[in-house]
Amino acid sequence: MGVEVTTKIDIARPLPEVAAYAFDPTNAPQWYANIKSVRWRTAPPVAEGSGMDFVAHFLGRELAYTYRVVEMTHNRLVMRTAQGPFPMETVYQLQATGPASTRFCLINRGEPKGFAGVMAPVMVAAMKAANRKDVAALKRVLESSIR
Repeated sequence: MGVEVTTKIDIARPLPEVAAYAFDPTNAPQWYANIKSVRWRTAPPVAEGSGMDFVAHFLGRELAYTYRVVEMTHNRLVMRTAQGPFPMETVYQLQATGPASTRFCLINRGEPKGFAGVMAPVMVAAMKAANRKDVAALKRVLESSIR
């Protein structure tokens, strides 16, 4: 069973500012509650072909996985697992909703296998809750005067 979770939020910041912050994997632990660390496999800055190792805690387990950036434009970033517990894709899609406002869309999709496949319905519910908190944190960070 494939899983897909889409979460959207409006952020009162221009699209280039949202992209610069959100597309930089180094910032992920500041707004993703479950991501504990990011280590670059390739030299920054992020670009197509970049690779990063992430360590996260999800559903009481530590997960280590490697993401590769497979697409990057001014308003879209797509990363896929190159190594990890199950194949996953993360998409950040941005849309300017005004000169100083951006709609941020986070899409996570994957194909859990084995035990993770059996747990897919629980994973989807947990992903939805986590993603709502994470995009709200991203909004708070970007809209605050101090970063």
